[in-house]
Amino acid sequence: MNFLRGVMGGQSAGPQPSGAETIQKLCDRVASSTLLEDRRDAVRALKSLSKVSHLGACHLNINVCSRVLRSYSCPSVCSSDSEIIGYALDTLYNIISNDLEEEEQDDSEEENSQKQTEDLGSQFTEIFIKQQENVTLLLTYLEEFDFHVRWPGVKLLTALLKQQGPQVQQVILVSPMGVSRLMDLLADSREVIRNDGVLLLQQLTKSNAAIQKIVAFENAFERLLDIITEEGNSDGGIVVEDCLLLLQNLLKNNNSNQNFFKEGSYIQRMKPWFEVGDDNAGWSAQKVTNLHLMLQLVRVLVSPTNPPGAASSCQKAMFHCGLLQQLCTILMATGVPADILTETINTVSEVIRGCHMNQDYFASVNAPSNPPRPAIVVLLMSMVNERQPFVLRCAVLYCFQCFLYKNPKGQGEIVSTLLPSTIDGTEYAVSWWLVGGTVGACRDTQADISGDKIDRRGSKVQTRVGLLILLCTWLSNCPIAVTHFLHNSANVPFLTGQIAENLGVEEHVVQGLCALLLGISIYYNDNSLENYRKEKLKQLIEKRIGKENFIEKLGFISKHELYSRAAQKPQPNFSSPDYMMFDHEFTKLVKELEGVLTKAIYKTTEEDKKEEEVKKTLEQHDNIVTHYKSVIRVQDLELEELKKQVESLEVQKEHLQATVMQQVSQIQQHKDQYNLLKVQLGKDNQHHSSGNDVAQMNGVPPEEISKLREEAEEWKHKLERLEEQLREKDSLIEALKSSPPAVGTAEGSSQTKTGLEAESELHREAEALRAQIHLQSAEIAILQTEKQELLQQMSAAPAPMAGDRSTETADLEGRVTSLLQESKELKNEIVGLAEEKASLKQQLDSANSTVAILQTEKSALQQEVAESKKEQDDLLVLLADQDQKIIALKNKLKELGEPVEDEEDTESGDQGEEDEEDEKEERED
Repeated sequence: MNFLRGVMGGQSAGPQPSGAETIQKLCDRVASSTLLEDRRDAVRALKSLSKVSHLGACHLNINVCSRVLRSYSCPSVCSSDSEIIGYALDTLYNIISNDLEEEEQDDSEEENSQKQTEDLGSQFTEIFIKQQENVTLLLTYLEEFDFHVRWPGVKLLTALLKQQGPQVQQVILVSPMGVSRLMDLLADSREVIRNDGVLLLQQLTKSNAAIQKIVAFENAFERLLDIITEEGNSDGGIVVEDCLLLLQNLLKNNNSNQNFFKEGSYIQRMKPWFEVGDDNAGWSAQKVTNLHLMLQLVRVLVSPTNPPGAASSCQKAMFHCGLLQQLCTILMATGVPADILTETINTVSEVIRGCHMNQDYFASVNAPSNPPRPAIVVLLMSMVNERQPFVLRCAVLYCFQCFLYKNPKGQGEIVSTLLPSTIDGTEYAVSWWLVGGTVGACRDTQADISGDKIDRRGSKVQTRVGLLILLCTWLSNCPIAVTHFLHNSANVPFLTGQIAENLGVEEHVVQGLCALLLGISIYYNDNSLENYRKEKLKQLIEKRIGKENFIEKLGFISKHELYSRAAQKPQPNFSSPDYMMFDHEFTKLVKELEGVLTKAIYKTTEEDKKEEEVKKTLEQHDNIVTHYKSVIRVQDLELEELKKQVESLEVQKEHLQATVMQQVSQIQQHKDQYNLLKVQLGKDNQHHSSGNDVAQMNGVPPEEISKLREEAEEWKHKLERLEEQLREKDSLIEALKSSPPAVGTAEGSSQTKTGLEAESELHREAEALRAQIHLQSAEIAILQTEKQELLQQMSAAPAPMAGDRSTETADLEGRVTSLLQESKELKNEIVGLAEEKASLKQQLDSANSTVAILQTEKSALQQEVAESKKEQDDLLVLLADQDQKIIALKNKLKELGEPVEDEEDTESGDQGEEDEEDEKEERED
């Protein structure tokens, strides 16, 4: 203890030991002390001296603290043990994080300096994790609820992840329940541990998709969103910022977690984040940071780099939950900081990109002005306003591009509003820039843009590059536009002159774009202009430029630095206007055309002809394929109908099978009753007298006969219903006969005749059905009469005498046999009646269908009659108008003094000529 007092207390009179010697003595004391208090005081002293950067001493400290942690790694730690464990964890944290802080300071002073290879913090971390049981032991201590153990453990593990992230991640990943133990930190009631747990998970989830998935499926989204809500959403403090950074780590470039986030309905919980009040004054720096991260999190879900299906589903979910509407509200609000407004515009852009539902909604949003203006118009006004920040103008341009992306409806509406009625300089230039984004929807429109105008725009390279990009986009895949462009004789000489000149490096991109434009004019040329056919343009390039030189100039575009930057992502993100030259969609067009144009320049005339023949063959093949597709589509519809019919027939089949099974069961019941009756009759003959035999016999068959009587009554009712249906059909046929359609054409009369023949046929069928029904009813009546006679015979049978028992028994057996035979015949007749009933039902169905066909034909004939009457009325009106015109013309001729013959004179003259011809014929005869 005196030694510790000397270390911790004031200075002694003798010479003071060095820091390394003091640490060595303290480590020996920890290893050799038997009292817990001595060891605890030694570890506390090591903690206070742990900032010493001596490599050997720190190495010694790490070994001693690791042994302390292993020695106290029991399932339950008492309060005194937890204190020494906390000191050991703090000591390790100070050793590892000391050099980390210095490194961060060095980075802030000199950003481009590389990390030193002999970094002490990394070396200490490597020493500690060299034994994986140290990390596993640290995870075990994180399960302790004691604040003095848990909090230092969280800080130590965070420092380890900062120094050697991938190595520590692998150790945690293979540890049993390693990630689950860390997830429990988010549920800690102590905010300090919970907040440091969020920082720990930030380091843990960096660049490790496996750990990101585990953390997400450990309910991390639910817990983090709860924390953000508790802290006040965007009005919260730095804890909200840490949670948002962790959410970005979990969702960015992780399609599985994004899908889980969407399916868990967590997108709906993001809407309250963007509920900004009317009074937007006093935006704190933390609120701006939080809202900026929230907008970035939305963009992570709908980023253009995500798979199309995943991004589209998130876009639809954001529309249905009202998140897009909330973002548009912020977009049109006043008092919003510029950086938040810029990020909101970028977020709205990616939410509506390629989604027709969201694009239509954005087109309907109006700005709160008087009178109201569409939001897209207000944004365009901001884009062309040079006083606005350049970053904001780039965001508006990106929003406009996303609004037009895969949106033919929006493209058409924008073009219809931008086409000028009178062309002046300013309106002409603005229309060019806007139509450049919608050229895919207006290929039939072509303006006379000459090379001289490009040359007169000034010496600024960006202006000429912009005009050339517009022309290349306009002419690509549009032979009509190419023809109009080549029709101006000044365009081709200007392009060849620009390509052939030896200009400076700053003009290389202009030469490359001129070569691209000339190549497009060759590739998409339909040879409609004789002076600018493909062969002549190729010869011109070979003579004035040279094919190799032309291809070299064409490659200047893709070699440009700004081209590579624009090709990385769709969003135009430039620090100043000088760096804004290419567009992302144009870079894709260049990639598509560069190889094609190179091949087209080197192709001969014969190859071009062969290619045209191949194109024609492919077009014919496409037409054939389209025809077969239509045929297959029709066949698919027919197959669907046939499947439905088969299903209905299968249902009918099952119903009939059930009926048959029911009848089979009934027959089996009758057989069983017959066998039972036979057995009972044999027993009665052996044990009872003849009188009792007669009584028993008379008791059983009447039940069977009553059942037969009931079945006969049922069949009788069914026949009556069938007769009623036939009477209704007869009345319908009579009604059709009494009102035949009056048709004025030959076709109508033939159809009426056909309908009458069908009606007479139907009448004959109905008469045949009625005759069959009468015949069946007569048979049923005969059966009923036979049943009554049998009953009377059985009731009138005389009582037998005791002496003639054997004779009477034989007679009774014969009667029973005959009755059973008759009942069997009755059952057969009932089965026959059932079959006849089924056939009658089918005939009734056919009669119903015939009546429906006749009604359809009748309505069609009536419609034709009405149409013919209407045509006759129209002809009469035309003839009346013609007669009036003829009379008016004759009156005018008479007024002018011209001789005009009246209709009566003309008719009489024609009649006289006919009489003379008749007289000549009679004379010749």
